[in-house]
Amino acid sequence: MPHEAAIARFQALLRIPTISRIDESEVEWEHFDAFVTQLQELFPLVHRKLDREIVAGHSLLFRWPGRSSTEPSVLMGHYDVVAATDFGWKHPPFAAELSGKGEDQLIWGRGTIDDKGAVVAILEAIEAQIEAGLQPAQDIYLCFGHDEETNGTGAKAVADLLDTRGIRPALVLDEGGAIVEGAFPGVTMPVAVVGVTEKGSTTLHLIVDQQGGHASTPPKLSATARLATAIVRLNGRPFPASFNPVTIDMFRTLGVHATGFIGFLFRNIRFTRPILLPVFGRQGDESNAMIRTTQAVTMLDAGQAVNALAERATATVNVRVAIGSTVDDVVRHVTKAIADDTVRVEVVTAGEPSPVSLVSGIAWELVRSTIEKVYPGTIVTPYVQNGATDSRHFTGISRGVYRFTPFELTAEQREALHAKNERMHVATYLRGIEFYKSLIASL
Repeated sequence: MPHEAAIARFQALLRIPTISRIDESEVEWEHFDAFVTQLQELFPLVHRKLDREIVAGHSLLFRWPGRSSTEPSVLMGHYDVVAATDFGWKHPPFAAELSGKGEDQLIWGRGTIDDKGAVVAILEAIEAQIEAGLQPAQDIYLCFGHDEETNGTGAKAVADLLDTRGIRPALVLDEGGAIVEGAFPGVTMPVAVVGVTEKGSTTLHLIVDQQGGHASTPPKLSATARLATAIVRLNGRPFPASFNPVTIDMFRTLGVHATGFIGFLFRNIRFTRPILLPVFGRQGDESNAMIRTTQAVTMLDAGQAVNALAERATATVNVRVAIGSTVDDVVRHVTKAIADDTVRVEVVTAGEPSPVSLVSGIAWELVRSTIEKVYPGTIVTPYVQNGATDSRHFTGISRGVYRFTPFELTAEQREALHAKNERMHVATYLRGIEFYKSLIASL
């Protein structure tokens, strides 16, 4: 059966542990090479019909020539994944095992959602359309990055390469939003959230340097204790909440379909903003993140021995900068929240929010209409992508950069991103292929 063959191809690629790491000397590049080789074997028509380049060592750039090249499109994804061990997983992360039957059947593994699912679905769709004799009206480029989870250098190199060639895509579609249910109060219909912008991704270090010594005679406030105090203060001072224009547009779109008091608040957000803001922020972590800059301490480092006081204590803070804010705003807020001049705030990487793409015109309408065709009864709305994607590197060459992965994901499945037990319904994956087939036929 065609579906069984498609799932088998997906499983084969999920089993290759293409784990990217910040320290590239620790990356097992042989797995990335094996993945690229496997693609050639599994999708022969794609590799026969499309031109392929390897950029920045391991990222892939394909070009499918169309009848015209005046308004090209870029379909994106990344084939690297975050690390995973077997601990805590119901099924090993790189076994790509199936469980259940029918519509309840699941495929388990690191990369199912983030982001091999999109990469392989795109290739399945193109392979099928080539076999059907389709030639696109406009050039279609495929960009599959190799280090999105760490540095994003591959996609940036591809974007820079296209820029030097004078290529200005009318549409860029990358991972991002999905089809969700129950994510918005008062809305019972499924909602396709399409990212038209994304928060900036910034990394800070909080650093305490002070005199060390023997652990048997500690000072009143050691470097680690001072750092811990700073972290607690920062955690107790969240960034202020506000509604940006994209989120307001989202509420107005949802308000047409929302019921009850929440529906009233959505539809009349111009006047109900002061009431809706705290209500929406309390709906959950996803909702809270939509309305403010967020910060999370993700790494701690201190000390060299169990009986020696640390002379340096460092906390790594991952900050997602809200639309309308800046990295400078972040540094000011963090410094004020910590209120300790002995804790140094250092910007390691600075990422500003992305420009907002058009929510009108041919590119947006194409994405919207394809979603409505493949997923009837689904509300399509723009929203702010909380996480960083490779597509941010393409905003300099296109006004039509959108972040949407055509998969129906439950709250539990979304929570498994970068965590244990990442999985997707098989039926969801197959419908994703149909989305890309329909989209490609219109390009």
